Amino acid sequence: MKTRVLDSWPIVEWIKGRQPATEVVATLLAESEAGAGRLFMSAINVGEVYYYLRKQHSEKLSEWWRESSRTLPATIEVPTADEIWDAALLKAQYPIAYADAFAAALAQKYRCPLVTGDPELRSIAGLELDWIGRATP
Repeated sequence: MKTRVLDSWPIVEWIKGRQPATEVVATLLAESEAGAGRLFMSAINVGEVYYYLRKQHSEKLSEWWRESSRTLPATIEVPTADEIWDAALLKAQYPIAYADAFAAALAQKYRCPLVTGDPELRSIAGLELDWIGRATP
């Protein structure tokens, strides 16, 4: 059974219906629901999806996410104090957004791939990515 961490990027793309994220995220969620995989997501990234949807789209869509996130077949982890320090260290070492640091730290904690298409995350040495974004030159 493969374990993965979801970044906010594929979730936003999934909600927007953009490929390849729509298909990949739907498959990962179905596998997790069937017990064929394990998914984790940082509570910080769940909140990041909410504020993005609220700011860029609508209150209705952001509230839909708030309710839906509670029933996803993924474990949403609230960071501990030590995990906050781990994320802060990643942010200090790499040119990434603070919320991205929480996704990366969670993937490092579970020694598993981070599902993303956010190019910033490619800068983190040793971080395994399940890349679903555009190819980079």
